[in-house]
Amino acid sequence: MAAGDDDATATTDERSLCKTKESGDSSEGVKVDSISSMLDEILQHILSLMPTRSAIRTSVLSKRWRHVWSGTPSLYFHKDDRPDANSINETLARYKAPKMMSFRILLNKVDDLVHMDGWIKFAFSRNVEKLLLYLERDGYKYNIPEFFYVNSSVKQLSINSVYSFKMIPECSVSWKSLKKLSLNRCNLSDESIANILSGCPILGSLMLDFCKELKVLDLSRSPRLRTLAVYNDSSTPGPTKIVAPHIHCLRLRTSPLLCDLVDVLSLTEAKLDISYKSQLDKLNADLLHTMVIEILEKCCRNVEKFTFGESYLKMLSLAELRGVLFPKFIKAKAITLETPISHYVIPGIVRLLQNSPELKMLTVAHTRDDGFIPGIYIDKNLRSHGLNSDQCWISEARDFKHFDHLRANASFIELVLKTSSKTLKKMAIYLETNYKANGVMKELLEMVPILTLNNNVSIVIG
Repeated sequence: MAAGDDDATATTDERSLCKTKESGDSSEGVKVDSISSMLDEILQHILSLMPTRSAIRTSVLSKRWRHVWSGTPSLYFHKDDRPDANSINETLARYKAPKMMSFRILLNKVDDLVHMDGWIKFAFSRNVEKLLLYLERDGYKYNIPEFFYVNSSVKQLSINSVYSFKMIPECSVSWKSLKKLSLNRCNLSDESIANILSGCPILGSLMLDFCKELKVLDLSRSPRLRTLAVYNDSSTPGPTKIVAPHIHCLRLRTSPLLCDLVDVLSLTEAKLDISYKSQLDKLNADLLHTMVIEILEKCCRNVEKFTFGESYLKMLSLAELRGVLFPKFIKAKAITLETPISHYVIPGIVRLLQNSPELKMLTVAHTRDDGFIPGIYIDKNLRSHGLNSDQCWISEARDFKHFDHLRANASFIELVLKTSSKTLKKMAIYLETNYKANGVMKELLEMVPILTLNNNVSIVIG
């Protein structure tokens, strides 16, 4: 919507929001509404929290509001509004703020490609600090210009694409103020990411989401980089090796090929899971169940907070059933398990608890991401090695095969209290919405006092 169309597009509800006098009106018996009497800076901050199209609509409320939106510190062209190039250009022409905190824009049509460079230049001219680009449909055809790679104002940069697009800076990157970088579906070579990292001297957080072509991610020359998140699958498997001597927080959800971790002794927090696509992945459980242990051995020394996803827990269970030795998690104070409770995850969970002598907090979130490994692969692997898939399960796990949701959660609480160290102080269980609706949560809450009898562990059900 062009800014000049404000009055024509206002709804009755929008007009009714302000039936009070305008600033300077001397009519008796009419009071100035409390919102309109606020300073422009406050109103502009409020408007910056909504899509720009909605902010512009407030200009019809009164003369007081006519130009307030044009000084907001943020512009947000929401994808649901499907703004066209003309309306965006008109909005930028009327925008008056000398300093821009945030600029978010969606590139949805091939016709918009010719305008994108100009929109980015406009944001740079206002010293934008937070830049978010969403490239949909034909967005993969967009070639990032050279000037984009030289900037001193942007502190947070996020590029999201529906289809993979190339990000190959041919100049030396210089993002001197960048602290947080998020790249989604960018085709990055090892040389490209090295160039980017070398130009980000104060980068503190990096997220790579389904970035193709990347093989080795070497972060050894990024001493201020503390947080790393890497998500991939079989169709976008990179990176296969991560060198991260300075990383404190690692979030890793990778294909069954996993990746090699090198020099990660600085880690204090780790979130680990495996992304599985049945139509693409040929699961090598023999290799995978040993690799999950190798990763733990590399990052367990100083980690105080672990989070494990369902697929990772299933492979840990297989490792336990196959007799693989687990490392000790001597500094682990908190463990989060993001998984439904089933017999396929119990052996792995039991071993984690037994090997965490300083554990104080256990959280269980009944969540399931797309791309989890079916439990049948564990059964098939056990049988392939001459093991009876029914008899080799530990007794606690066998019991869970036949429990309903209520009994499974109650038994899980009992199992944790029996298995965990005496240092455990609190356990939180967050149920799925349907559990709450069918009464499981209510019944479980009633059982907690009995389950925790003669025990000092505080239990929260949510």
